[in-house]
Amino acid sequence: MYRKILLPVDLDEEASWHKALPTAVALCRTFNASLHVLTVRPGAKMPMVSAYLPKNFSRDAEAAVVDAQRTFIDEQVPDDIQAQSIVVGGSPWEAIIKVAEQLEVELIVMASHTKRRFVDYVLGPNSEHVVHHTRISVMIVR
Repeated sequence: MYRKILLPVDLDEEASWHKALPTAVALCRTFNASLHVLTVRPGAKMPMVSAYLPKNFSRDAEAAVVDAQRTFIDEQVPDDIQAQSIVVGGSPWEAIIKVAEQLEVELIVMASHTKRRFVDYVLGPNSEHVVHHTRISVMIVR
């Protein structure tokens, strides 16, 4: 039923993957699917912001996230699961949908966050945006 499963994770927030990862792994095993682990790093390309950052900040930050993502996969994803590391910049929910469409995944597995920050009230949680803006199946794990 599923050949490719996308798992968005925030490497700084264990709640973003703690319950969703075991579910994604079980689904990968059940359907012999590959797991595509996505981390969306915030962008710092606005001139107003980038003017205050060190010269190679964006490149160095991306390299650090790529390394952290590889470590995460090595430590958390079982060896019998074919896993791909993906790191992109931008808006989390938009990046999740864009990557899911580019990879032609059949399922996005996401954790439900119960944190309520000011940004959640203004923009809404990423999982809600993903559910409402994609035709790809989305499983929200609580």
